[in-house]
Amino acid sequence: MRCVIARFPFDLTKSGVLETMKGIKPELVSGASVIIGRRTYPVKQVGQVITRQDPRDFSAGEVLRAMTQLGFTCRGLPQAAAAPTRVPNPFQQASALLGAPAAV
Repeated sequence: MRCVIARFPFDLTKSGVLETMKGIKPELVSGASVIIGRRTYPVKQVGQVITRQDPRDFSAGEVLRAMTQLGFTCRGLPQAAAAPTRVPNPFQQASALLGAPAAV
């Protein structure tokens, strides 16, 4: 499959990616990842190994798109947690339970 990563065209195959990543130790995954074989690799590490380019030259999205098209399982960034709700202090909570106006 032909894909463009960091403005350069690459002809990638699933077997070629498997062969290239064989023997490469996965770095710690802290964001988007790709499962290749039995290992989970950070997307930027995969892109660096298969393109031989500096990870700053391409985006994680470019590599995720290519790996997904080749049939690898990809995981994106975790969803952001909801903003924590404001917890009232005990005085405000007691006042609210008693029906008194809220303290400012």
